[in-house]
Amino acid sequence: MLGVFAELKTNLRRETPDGRYPSRQDYKGRPGSFDAAKIDKLRSQGLGASAIARQLGIAMASVYRAMKERKIKRVAGVAPVS
Repeated sequence: MLGVFAELKTNLRRETPDGRYPSRQDYKGRPGSFDAAKIDKLRSQGLGASAIARQLGIAMASVYRAMKERKIKRVAGVAPVS
């Protein structure tokens, strides 16, 4: 008897109000908090990841992730341009 109620609850939870089942494409995640074009621009000016992160107010990991996604090369020892 409990199995019937569990199955009913599972089916109700999965279905959306319009009667269809959500796909993976329905879940888009949290919107981005920065503009990757700004990172490209600052990187082309010779700024390093820490300087870019400080200037944009985001984490260095976000800068590195954006650089990786856009295939921007990381250069060790790049001095920030003043």
